[in-house]
Amino acid sequence: MPANTPRPPYYAVIFTAQRTEGDNGYDEMAARMDELAAQQPGYLGIESARGADGAGITVSYWDSLDAIAAWKRNAEHRLAQVQGRADWYSQYTVRIAKVERAYGREG
Repeated sequence: MPANTPRPPYYAVIFTAQRTEGDNGYDEMAARMDELAAQQPGYLGIESARGADGAGITVSYWDSLDAIAAWKRNAEHRLAQVQGRADWYSQYTVRIAKVERAYGREG
C-alpha cells in the first residue's frame, strides 16, 4: 500500500539495493528499523518492494531534511547501516529528493 503522506512539499529517501544471499538476521533488523523509524520526529511513512532476485527499493518519507539527518544519526540505525554494508547488501544507493507534487487514485 502507498504511504499516507501529507500534501507536498516533503522529502523522500530512496534506498535501492541488491541483497546478498541468506537472511543473516536481515528480516528481524528490517522490521526493527521500520518500527524505530516510525517513532522518529518528522517520519511520514514508508513503502518497500523486493524482487525474487534480491533487488529492492525502499522509500521513506520525511517532513524535513533535519528529520532525515536525525534518522541517519540514530544510534541503532547506524549499527544497522554498518551491518548492512558488511552482511546484507552487495551494492546500494541512497537518494534524497524533495517531493513537490503528488497525485494518484485512491481505491
